[in-house]
Amino acid sequence: MMKVNICRKYRICVSGFPNVVGCVDGTQIKIKAPNVNEGEYVNRKGFHSLNVQMVCGPDFCITNVVAKWPGSVHDSRIFKESVLCREFENGHIQGMLLGDSGYSLKTYLMTPYLNPTEAHMQRYNTAHCRTRVLIEQTFGILKRRFSCLHSELRLSPQRACVAVVACCVLHNIGINRGDIISNSDDNDLNVAEDVIDGVVDMGGNGKTVRDHIARNHF
Repeated sequence: MMKVNICRKYRICVSGFPNVVGCVDGTQIKIKAPNVNEGEYVNRKGFHSLNVQMVCGPDFCITNVVAKWPGSVHDSRIFKESVLCREFENGHIQGMLLGDSGYSLKTYLMTPYLNPTEAHMQRYNTAHCRTRVLIEQTFGILKRRFSCLHSELRLSPQRACVAVVACCVLHNIGINRGDIISNSDDNDLNVAEDVIDGVVDMGGNGKTVRDHIARNHF
């Protein structure tokens, strides 16, 4: 499992969504059927895989990866049991992550409204979607760069985990060398070079924070 390394030199601001330190999601990496605990690796689509959690920044750099869970394990459980979650819970990382509706809403993890009833909620959802697409783009770039992650890793689960992390490291090296094109929607992407203050402490739960952001920013 790659060491937690949330990049603190920027915050993502896309479509007006404030103070985001990364976008989180899981991606299924297909592997050959293992000899041990084979059923645990069958995901909801019916093939054997690892469910790999990643966090990305606005430059498609992978700032955190957890590669150790079978494909049947849900994204929310992987995050809940991760070091990254504990770092946020303990206040060691300022800012927020964006995740899809499969994650639990937290003060530091914003998810979309499932049934937006007001205009500012709909605008929030639009901004959330346009920002969170960064992680999907990162998965696409990573899997195009390393076709084995798109097709199948013919390795045991343990070796496959090592291979995935190695690919992430090489992916980041490639980005640092400037060998991929940037986000096609550059006009909507603002990367601040200075660390800004964390989200307003509402002294409440994730719903309170989300409502505060939606009303005051959208």
